[in-house]
Amino acid sequence: MRLDKFLKLTRIIKRRTVAKDISAAGKVIIDKKTVKPSYLVKVGDVLELYLADFIVIVKVLSVDEKVIRGNPENSYTIIGKQLNAN
Repeated sequence: MRLDKFLKLTRIIKRRTVAKDISAAGKVIIDKKTVKPSYLVKVGDVLELYLADFIVIVKVLSVDEKVIRGNPENSYTIIGKQLNAN
């Protein structure tokens, strides 16, 4: 599943265009690399999201669209959330 679609379906980010803009701006990091909105998210990926005031670290548990639509909160787990020092 594409990164921007995953962020929208899991409700981490409310709109897909915002998810696309954030990842295109280099504010999503996976394995110490910035990724594009078209990156294919896999189970076990750890996403670092650099949002306005926070850095949110999320681990992907499921990428099955039916599972995500049924219960989006069970498709990921928040590993950490901290204030963005920048």
